[in-house]
Amino acid sequence: MNDVLYMKEAIKQAKKAEMIEDVPVGCVIVQNGKIIARGYNKRTVNQQTEDHAEMIAIRKACKKLNSWRLEGCTIYVTLEPCPMCAGAIFQARMDRIVYGARDYKAGALGSKMDIFATEGLNHYPEITGGILEEECSRMLSDFFKKLRNKPAK
Repeated sequence: MNDVLYMKEAIKQAKKAEMIEDVPVGCVIVQNGKIIARGYNKRTVNQQTEDHAEMIAIRKACKKLNSWRLEGCTIYVTLEPCPMCAGAIFQARMDRIVYGARDYKAGALGSKMDIFATEGLNHYPEITGGILEEECSRMLSDFFKKLRNKPAK
């Protein structure tokens, strides 16, 4: 199944975030069966609030397509998007959102809130959650466990 294949690519991106000691969230954007952009969290290294995996990948995809509209694209992300990222995905008019782990603290696709439950929006992407959920969740749990056990400086 393609969703599993592309989620594995998003997991590779999440591992890059972990290597720079950022929350391991990764993302790829696919159009016509081809990955057109990749991203991973860089908030800590860049000290930029908005440097979530999705935001980085969206910027790259827009640049590649020379358009702010990412119609015909699917975004794959290892963690359910937050309100900021869900809003950016909405604004980009992506056709589909596929995510791995649910985010019960900040997920905006149904776990904490549901941005797309709002009536009257001009765009509603298809949403698929839980792809490789266990692997995505474990990666996040392991990261935060290591962080908690890390000696204070």
